[in-house]
Amino acid sequence: MAYNKLTVQEQIKRVSENGFNIQYIDNPCLEVQLSAVKRDGCAIEYIKDPYLEVQIAAVKQNGFSIIQIKSPPCLEVQLASVKQHGWAIQYIDNTCLEVQLAAVKENGLSIRFINNPCLEVQLESIKENYNSIEYIKNPFLEVQLAAVGQDGFVIQYIENPCLEVQEVAVQQNIDAIKCINNPFLEVQIYVIQQNKDKIKYINNPHPRISNYLNSGNERFLYERELRCRYCGQYYLEGEKCC
Repeated sequence: MAYNKLTVQEQIKRVSENGFNIQYIDNPCLEVQLSAVKRDGCAIEYIKDPYLEVQIAAVKQNGFSIIQIKSPPCLEVQLASVKQHGWAIQYIDNTCLEVQLAAVKENGLSIRFINNPCLEVQLESIKENYNSIEYIKNPFLEVQLAAVGQDGFVIQYIENPCLEVQEVAVQQNIDAIKCINNPFLEVQIYVIQQNKDKIKYINNPHPRISNYLNSGNERFLYERELRCRYCGQYYLEGEKCC
């Protein structure tokens, strides 16, 4: 079909049916270009030097169509692209803070494509999807707390979590203790006091925990214990054993 011989209205009809039909039209007008990319953003691949309005329309229809824009996209196009799909940020070089924030607000997991995200970007990412902490290298403490405060199990993605993070994690979900290697004594105490059966999930429980469970005496959790030199049993300071 000789698309170039069609009227503008006929061309619009053809590209509205299939955006890629624009590849058969030489020097399509603005209205035809817009109709094509609104049908399929990736049709911009076949438009030479597309108008800014066309670029924006294309990425609004499909954020990933920014790949097909040969000249470096302007800020307005970048923003429209990541707002349509946050992961499109991986195809944009040297993104500014505004674009990064727009991307993680649309999809928190898009932070995986951002090098050295700042605190603000990390927090917005966690707010949208707490699982995104898996893709944040060396997250700020504030970010760690925000993540485990929503789901304690994400502590598994945090390397060497501090006492405060561990405490928030198990308070949010006591079973998060399963994901903590060598939990602090304070965390072990909290978990055991909530449910003694959780001892099975504590790696290398502190002697105080074992002594408490064996004796039923909570003083073992908080007071200094001594080990008898004769029988090897633990007893509390100020008391006698053998």
